[in-house]
Amino acid sequence: MSMFSGIMEKLGFNKSAKPPAAASSTARSPQGAPPGAAPAAPTPSPTSSTSPPTSAQQAPTAMTTVDVMGQLEKLAAANSQKLNWRTSIVDMLKLLGLDSSLAARKNLAVELGCPAEKLADSAQMNTWLHKQVLEKLAQNGGNVPKELLH
Repeated sequence: MSMFSGIMEKLGFNKSAKPPAAASSTARSPQGAPPGAAPAAPTPSPTSSTSPPTSAQQAPTAMTTVDVMGQLEKLAAANSQKLNWRTSIVDMLKLLGLDSSLAARKNLAVELGCPAEKLADSAQMNTWLHKQVLEKLAQNGGNVPKELLH
């Protein structure tokens, strides 16, 4: 698993993906169906074979919004350390219980496409990385306040 995926998981991004998968596997299983129930997959008719799938047949495309700030504030309130996750990538990673070492941060920076000149200077890399992580979280459905994205 990538480090950014670990960040997303810790913030609850992947929780919304599990229920539809469970529901679809249940819908496919004929076991437990009442007698005389319709088959799980209807037999296509000659006219329906060329028509596009209906919305009921398509995978859900709506993203569930994750309150990134709320999640991090909740973790910060429960943490005995005073961590400034709003400006520090190191503190954000610590708050999430992830490796915040320089090596781990460099790996995350490379994963997210950090420019080489910033990788050579840990302060510049950290600043870039913090902003990039928040922007990527927002792009993936995270509710991140605009003041944290600039």
